[in-house]
Amino acid sequence: MKILNAQQIHQWDAYTIEHEPITSLDLMERAARRCTDWIIQQPAEYRSIKIFCGKGNNGGDGLAIARQLINEGFNPVLYILEFGAKGTEDFQANLSRMHELTREIYFIQSSEFFPELDEGCLVLDALFGSGLNRPLQDLSAELVEHINNCRATVIAIDVPSGMFTHKSSLGNSIVKASATLTFQSLKLCFLVAENAAFFGEVAVLDIGLHPGFLQVVETSLQLTTHSLINRLVPVRKNFSHKGTYGHALLLAGNTGKIGAALLAARACLRSGAGLLTCSLPESSLPILHGNLPEAMAVTRTEPIDWNKYNAIGIGPGLGTKTDAATLLTRLLSAYTKPIVADADALNIMAGNNRLLPEMPIRSILTPHPKEFDRLFGESASDFDRINKAIQYSKESSLIIVLKGRYSLVACDGKGWFNTTGNPGMATGGSGDVLTGIITALLAQQYPPLHAALTAVYLHGLAADIALENQSEESLLPGDIIDNMGKAFKACRL
Repeated sequence: MKILNAQQIHQWDAYTIEHEPITSLDLMERAARRCTDWIIQQPAEYRSIKIFCGKGNNGGDGLAIARQLINEGFNPVLYILEFGAKGTEDFQANLSRMHELTREIYFIQSSEFFPELDEGCLVLDALFGSGLNRPLQDLSAELVEHINNCRATVIAIDVPSGMFTHKSSLGNSIVKASATLTFQSLKLCFLVAENAAFFGEVAVLDIGLHPGFLQVVETSLQLTTHSLINRLVPVRKNFSHKGTYGHALLLAGNTGKIGAALLAARACLRSGAGLLTCSLPESSLPILHGNLPEAMAVTRTEPIDWNKYNAIGIGPGLGTKTDAATLLTRLLSAYTKPIVADADALNIMAGNNRLLPEMPIRSILTPHPKEFDRLFGESASDFDRINKAIQYSKESSLIIVLKGRYSLVACDGKGWFNTTGNPGMATGGSGDVLTGIITALLAQQYPPLHAALTAVYLHGLAADIALENQSEESLLPGDIIDNMGKAFKACRL
């Protein structure tokens, strides 16, 4: 599913109006109807409903919702932010309709006109929506602050007012909504942590925009969906053997951190690698053999024939001391296939700027935000970090998995945001599991981009499935591994 910017969303509306065909006013009515239906289906009861409208089409949505609520037996009160300019044509049309139904329409000309908003009130924010391109100021910012200081329940229509859809809104005055009713598709602004305090629960409402537009619009960002992964996961052949599915090598674990190696190794085997060898300190071999007899092992001091391996993952629990840095240097000088680099491998590269450029093309880096900033420099915002990842993937031919709630896979100047996973994954070891999964898929000859996309999706999906028996608080990385089989099966449905 493509992620569109504000201009493209406006173009999608226009495309629908032309090709359905439908008038813009009737399309607004349809969008409002979806919002009204959502609102009246909520279990909460409110003593009053107050709707704040700007004079653009977002305000027009608010007016149409108010009229529909009146027709459903509610008594909303309207407050229109007055800033001189005349409203859009559709706004004016809906305002005329409202004048025929109610006198509860007030124009806010200064802060003296702000209404009291008590705890039993439902507030609808239809001030500015997705078309905003500059921070709110003066009376608009004051109104947002007034809404944010109240104890009412706040629902934003399309996008919380003051929030940009495709760039950072840090420092802006933004409505803090407990829920946001957005139209047709997720916007980028809902996929970044820095905005999480403002949009609350996001409900994507299908307003029937013409699907043909998505076939012609070009965008560099999209969501990783079930239908995409379903096409990427192959069915195993009947006449296959362990060699068919590759030999993986994991360079992971060190004193005190052998658990990271075990997690990565178990995940690798549960993700289908035909053979797995782990490179470990000699003292750790009994731990591996006692807990994972399916894996083979070599000690760190043994010479390695790098080219016998179809895929190599490095980093989980490795440490950053001289021996670990030497191991990474040896690997980069001898191996030309894509490598999966995580955790301490990334930290070693952050401390030696000569190593990153030596990564084989199509290698996969899996940093969390702090590791990313160590590698590529401090980022001013989540959007800055996303843009850096996408740009570097284009310049370097490397694939970057920027981990987070909606992990980003950046490749060749394009980005895919993952749609699976839950907050229970926010625990040490989850990243080690992901390294093992990606390494296993590479060993099975998945193209590197497909390996990254599929692994991130499966990783989150297995965690979601694990919640059938666990809570988000109790979820462990091992639970993710234990549910990989169900995740693979689900991807084939």
